[in-house]
Amino acid sequence: MSPKDAIPISSFATTQLSLLSTELQTELTETSTLLTNNTPTSLQRAGLAITNLTLNSQRTGLGGKTVIELVPDSATALAGADGAFSLPAHGIRSGDLVVVSEQPAGSARKREVKEGEGRRSRGVVTRVGRGMLANDATYKRFVFSCLLLVLILKIFWGVGLLIWMYICRMNQTMTRLLKMKEDEYSSFIRILFGHGSPSPVSDPGAIEWIDPSLNDSQKDAIKFALGSREIALIHGPPGTGKTHTLIELILQMLKRDLRVLVCGPSNISVDNIVERLAPHKIPIVRLGHPARLLPSIVHHSLDYLTQTSDAAAIVKDVRKEMDTKQASIKKTLNGRERKAIYMDLRELRKEFRDREKKCIGTLVGGSKVVLATLHGAGGFQTRDERFDVVIIDEASQALEAQCWVPLLRASKVVLAGDHLQLPPTIKSLNSKSKSKAKDADGEGIIKGMTLEKTLFDRLLGLHGPEIKRMLTTQYRMHEKIMTFPSNELYESKLIAADAVKGRLLKDLPYEVQETEDTAEPLIFFDTQGGDFPEKNEEEDVDKKKVGKSLMGDSKSNEMEAVLVKQHVENLVDDGVNPEDIAVITPYNAQVALMARAMKEVFPGIELGSVDGFQGREKEVVIVSLVRSNSDREVGFLGEKRRLNVAMTRPRRQLVVIGDSETLSKNKFLKRWMDFLEENADLRYPSVAELNSK
Repeated sequence: MSPKDAIPISSFATTQLSLLSTELQTELTETSTLLTNNTPTSLQRAGLAITNLTLNSQRTGLGGKTVIELVPDSATALAGADGAFSLPAHGIRSGDLVVVSEQPAGSARKREVKEGEGRRSRGVVTRVGRGMLANDATYKRFVFSCLLLVLILKIFWGVGLLIWMYICRMNQTMTRLLKMKEDEYSSFIRILFGHGSPSPVSDPGAIEWIDPSLNDSQKDAIKFALGSREIALIHGPPGTGKTHTLIELILQMLKRDLRVLVCGPSNISVDNIVERLAPHKIPIVRLGHPARLLPSIVHHSLDYLTQTSDAAAIVKDVRKEMDTKQASIKKTLNGRERKAIYMDLRELRKEFRDREKKCIGTLVGGSKVVLATLHGAGGFQTRDERFDVVIIDEASQALEAQCWVPLLRASKVVLAGDHLQLPPTIKSLNSKSKSKAKDADGEGIIKGMTLEKTLFDRLLGLHGPEIKRMLTTQYRMHEKIMTFPSNELYESKLIAADAVKGRLLKDLPYEVQETEDTAEPLIFFDTQGGDFPEKNEEEDVDKKKVGKSLMGDSKSNEMEAVLVKQHVENLVDDGVNPEDIAVITPYNAQVALMARAMKEVFPGIELGSVDGFQGREKEVVIVSLVRSNSDREVGFLGEKRRLNVAMTRPRRQLVVIGDSETLSKNKFLKRWMDFLEENADLRYPSVAELNSK
């Protein structure tokens, strides 16, 4: 590292604020267009909304929040065979952030979207049942720009759509960094921006391993992370036991009496660590809304502990009084009395929050391991807390601004991830800073900086491979599935563990017939010849059913979808459980097409996008590449990291369906096609045969 590589800290913060603002505006424009151009009915067809719901009940939930239960309106809902009303098909899940509001119609709906008005309440879905949906809501009007997900309901409406409320906290963090004076920069912060070099790695001494099954590369990474004073990167390629390694690292840090803050960009990334730490019986606190956590770890959540721990007694009596007041509202008709009750509730909520804050301070302050999402780590619960180390899992999927939320609370960081898989999704088309513009304080915007550049990538480029250790033994894939990504992306260093290197579908722990479809780990259906043409979604008349802006110009391939269905049928006939099969594709239009064809026939099968399947695995993964055209255009399919995700998800079988002629124009894709032709079970499907079945 040379001094010229150092990044001005104030310029970095200024640039991040600019990029985040652009991203937010892109999200808001996209959402506004979606809501304006689509009716609630079309949004519901697309799985983004639920309409025609009415309020069934309400009560006081965790943290003094109001929990409302919504059910289908009996006037419009269809009853099942048992006479019960069911929710329509939808994509709303427990943990989704939603907005509940009245459902206007026609011009009123468009006017409300345009002006950002309406009676809306933000909340989190706590439970979804056959005929009900519970929403932990905050009853207040809110600004449209703070929207995360919307839910359409009767008299209430909304749409399941991701927006960046998180940007508010990232902005706060970047602003704090911007306002720091030079003498406030710690040596840790200076090193993260290249104004100094990491200290030499020290010898961590003799280590008594808690998990005897660790392999040599995992032990080496743990020793390196313990001996590093400021920065350690753990590079975990697919299936190499990255989380397994982090658990041992956390336990070893506790032995050294270090206080650890463990974070990740998503709830599931953090919950996976909580699940694996829990059996070790160490005091841990998981920050975050209970509805967004795995059921198995809710008892470690802060909300749960504030109700059940010894410190929780100070809030119980206030909660009980709030519930009593809430129930009395329904029995009171007199307006003056109702107003008085509401005033009492407001005072009780204030007292509840004060008492709860003391309880939280006791619980969090007394914990050696605190776990939270990167966003959640910036809450009031950790405002006055300091940690010896921050560990960030899935760091390659997090925005750098997100990572800085917990980093300002520590003096050492361990980043774990795989920078050769997909980075965080960025919606703004123009995320690069093109000019050397100046902000109000005269600080420059850093030309060429993007939100796609993660902290993991930046530190690796800044300080070099000396700050990184790679895990090399993988426990997921058959050796033949592993070979191409290992050779192309991981310096041929991956080694398949003995337990997985030769396992096939026919060897599953339940009865599966041995056939040509279950005895092969790698199958390539080459659709070259032009009989499997792609289709631009704008040409699809069925798209009108869900509204133009829901699919954009996504691609689909009808004959590939037919081929996928046929292979799934063959596997299921051979005895493979549909639950062990995943079908993924880079294009959402293809996901929708295949879902219509297979979801009801094989209810246990998983269908989704390549991007959405990152971090997941299945016994068999079928990849529909879609692209097949005379111009040999591959679009964003040519992204190495996207292809890396696609080819490293399966355990026992990878099935690739694609047109080698179209795909071979891209250099990386051509090398993959050549590898498949040499090493896979190569098949040339016939359209005539597919159509005859």
